[in-house]
Amino acid sequence: MTGESVIQDGLGTRRDSVLLAIGAGDAENRGMPDDQAAAAAPARDAVFAPGAVVLVTLSSPREKFWGVLLEVSAAGVSLRGLDLNSFEDFVHLVRAGEPASPAAVFFPMHRVERMEADEHSGDIPSLKERFQEKTGRPLAYLFGRYGE
Repeated sequence: MTGESVIQDGLGTRRDSVLLAIGAGDAENRGMPDDQAAAAAPARDAVFAPGAVVLVTLSSPREKFWGVLLEVSAAGVSLRGLDLNSFEDFVHLVRAGEPASPAAVFFPMHRVERMEADEHSGDIPSLKERFQEKTGRPLAYLFGRYGE
């Protein structure tokens, strides 16, 4: 579709033709072939989807943080969890029935060195499995719907 615009500036008046593109709606992405558009969409069962249990390694200062992923964005990573150095103390508090709750934190992306899924490796249990074994409670007890 072609339209026309009138521009008035200090040099006088002129008419410019403008080519207007009308999209096909939400059903198509004209800038990308359909097979590539499907591949670019996030997978629903992605390893790093919200609710995944992860271990995040940070720099400046060097820290490791364990918890349930809330969101990953270009700005950073947010999760609900705890510093890995306090894991055993935290497990002890939960086992003893003391009030304990994980912190909701945000780490800017420039601090994130690495993020890995909390999974067992051979005979070595994941931190989630260790938590459940030592406390006798499911992770959902602590993290609510995100710990399932």
